[in-house]
Amino acid sequence: MVADATEGMILLDVTAGAGAGAFDRDLLERLGHVVRMCHGPGHGTLCPLLAGRGCDDFTEAHGVIFELALDRPQHRAVVRRYRELARAEIPIRVVTSAEQAARYAEDLRGIEVCTHAPTVADLDGFAAEVEAADRI
Repeated sequence: MVADATEGMILLDVTAGAGAGAFDRDLLERLGHVVRMCHGPGHGTLCPLLAGRGCDDFTEAHGVIFELALDRPQHRAVVRRYRELARAEIPIRVVTSAEQAARYAEDLRGIEVCTHAPTVADLDGFAAEVEAADRI
């Protein structure tokens, strides 16, 4: 069981919309994790991480699942910034198409990529990685 509001917290970056990330969030919460949602910066708005202001949700995250569109340069920059700022043991997963994974391989270097919708097994495994990172 998660001890406080940030221990084991997972940041779920998903595009806004009806039901966006609902399955992932529900399952991760049932596994005992606090899940915070981010829908990414709106058009014409700079992500606080890229603006140098920081992001409490990212700072407190013990794992990140990123499902925003990699075709947007700012989204790719956010993924790179996550890897730069996160401690080495913090798991980060990018969920994208195989085509985008190949096209943006340089931006995704050092980050695990999932080219299908996360399954129960994928999310359970990710949650276990978060828990393992918490013990380090």
